[in-house]
Amino acid sequence: MVARTNNKVSTLAFRFGMLGIFGLLLGLILSVLTFEQYDGKGFNFLNHTLSELGNYGHSYFAVIINGGLFFGSLSAVLFCLFSLQIADSPWSYPFFSCLGLTFFSLAAIGLFPINVYHLHTVAIKYFFVFGSVSSIFYGLYLLVGRGRLFSRATSILAIVTFVSMSAFLLPPLLGFELTEGGRAFYHEMLVEMHRPTIWWPAIFEWVGIASFVSWSTSVMLSLRPKAS
Repeated sequence: MVARTNNKVSTLAFRFGMLGIFGLLLGLILSVLTFEQYDGKGFNFLNHTLSELGNYGHSYFAVIINGGLFFGSLSAVLFCLFSLQIADSPWSYPFFSCLGLTFFSLAAIGLFPINVYHLHTVAIKYFFVFGSVSSIFYGLYLLVGRGRLFSRATSILAIVTFVSMSAFLLPPLLGFELTEGGRAFYHEMLVEMHRPTIWWPAIFEWVGIASFVSWSTSVMLSLRPKAS
C-alpha cells in the first residue's frame, strides 16, 4: 500500500517536473527565434542575456519567455513539493526545499522582468545563490544521507552546476574587473548599444542556467516512476 502510494506521488512529481522543463525550454526557444534587435539582428547567446528576452518594449514577444519562466518554474516547484513527500533521507528535505526555492526565484524572474529592475535583479541573484546551495545539498544528500537519487551523470552535472552558478556570483566579489567598476553580474543584465562581441555577464549567466536545467532534468528523471 505504501509502495503504491509512493509510486503515485512519484508519478505526479515526475509529470510536473517534465512539464516544467518543457515550459521553460519552449518559452526560451520561441523567444530566441522571434527576438530581433533594433538593427534587425537576432539573438546572440554570447552577448545577450535572459533579461533582454523578457524586456517589454525591447522584445516583441517578451510575454513568451516570461510566461514560460513563470508557469514552467512553478510546475517544477510542485515537483519539489511532491518529492518531499517521498523523501528517502533526512537530507532530502534541505535539498528539495532549496531546489524549490531556486525554481521559485526563476519564476520571479519571469514575473518581474527587467522593466521592474530592482525586483528582477534580486530574483536573478537568488536564483544563482539557491542553485549553488542546492547542488551542495545534493552532494550531502548522496554522501551523508546515502540517498537513492544517484547516477554518475547527475553527480557530474551537480558539480558543473555548482561551479558555473558560483562563477556567476564570485568574480565581482573576488575583484575581477569583468564589468565596469566590478559590479555584480546581476546588475549588468541590460546593455543598449555597442555591446562587446563577447560579454562575460551573458556568458556566465547562460552557462549557469544551462547547467542548472540539465542537472534538474537529470534529478527529475531519477524520480521517474517504475512500471507496475
